[in-house]
Amino acid sequence: MKRRPQMALVHMVSLTFLKKPDLQCRFQTSQRPTAPLGSRILTDPSRVFEHNMWDHIQWTPEQEDLARQKAEENSSVKLSMEEQVRFDKDANRYWDEFYKAHQNKFFKDRRWLFMEFPELLPQKTHKYNEIDLESKSTSILCSHVSLQTQTKLDGIIRTHATTTFETPQIADSVERTRTNEGMKLDDKKQDQQWTDRLKDQGYFPGTDFTFKIFEVGCGAGNSVFPILSKICDTSTFLYCCDFSACAVDLVMSHPLYNASKCYAFVHDLCDEASSTYPFPDGSIDVILLVFVLSSIHPERMQMVINRLSKLLKPGGMILFRDYGRYDMSQLRFKKGRCLFGNFYVRGDGTRVYFFTKEEIAHIFISAGLKEVQNLMDRRLQVNRKKKIAMHRVWVQCKYQKPFTADLN
Repeated sequence: MKRRPQMALVHMVSLTFLKKPDLQCRFQTSQRPTAPLGSRILTDPSRVFEHNMWDHIQWTPEQEDLARQKAEENSSVKLSMEEQVRFDKDANRYWDEFYKAHQNKFFKDRRWLFMEFPELLPQKTHKYNEIDLESKSTSILCSHVSLQTQTKLDGIIRTHATTTFETPQIADSVERTRTNEGMKLDDKKQDQQWTDRLKDQGYFPGTDFTFKIFEVGCGAGNSVFPILSKICDTSTFLYCCDFSACAVDLVMSHPLYNASKCYAFVHDLCDEASSTYPFPDGSIDVILLVFVLSSIHPERMQMVINRLSKLLKPGGMILFRDYGRYDMSQLRFKKGRCLFGNFYVRGDGTRVYFFTKEEIAHIFISAGLKEVQNLMDRRLQVNRKKKIAMHRVWVQCKYQKPFTADLN
């Protein structure tokens, strides 16, 4: 009896969307439709079980109201403040346990990334990549790189360096010691050139690459490896980080991990004291933020986006995708799993928030970014074997860092 309201919603959502949206239909049977957000439109409910997914599902006011009632019902009983503090304090442990339990088998590789986010490929980006802004600001950017992060060299750079220099002074000291020990002249010259390059140009992992992508919250690499397979023949470098050290270990131990094209590191977005990165502010072309912000406490979301926006080059973009309000996974929560509002804790201790377009717009625009795309992606996910249809809701957005002229 307890499942009846939920099953009624699934049935209602899956079989009563008779409005025909004003979208161009393109039915394909062998593969996912083309982007943006797909184009497989369900106009005949009798065909609902012909595909695993239908795009651009239109909700009626009755469906929206039923979903709202269900969310209000399952959030009516909230966890105590002590429990909320515990889940916040131990968030790192819960994500580590998640990846230890599931390894890289829980999520599928995101092959859809390049359909929805062609900006991930250098040749698909906007004209700002053709503007010589980087060369004018190199000296300024390098001044912001800490001495420690300058020495975290990528795979290519490591092949040229025989010693890690934490400071220019230490580098000079090591140079003198090796000279006194009878270093060969050619090795001495090579190391001296390398030391000078470190000090003068502020080297950091991937510094020689013309296009830089940073994935925040990489998990076990479900975006990392599809991206690496696409950028192998380009001058593109990928940075990726995660809150969980276990997740980063899974990425770095993967047979497809390529240290000459990728740099993975552990990072806590919410820890302002450790907000340094192995690259300078203003050096990133694209930041990928997929199903990550929803796991962060809502009170910290603005701070996180403010910090990430500083990493972008002028004209750089944040590509965002996350859970939307009244997604199936929100309506499935039982009473007693709500922390507050639309913020819940799963059975494994990890947390999730469900966004509206307006909330996302406020966060990103408040961080000084310009809206390029802000869409509510409503789809019908179908289990053809069990004859079950489930309504999925995601928010997909693109926000761009303005040029100096735009800021003025």
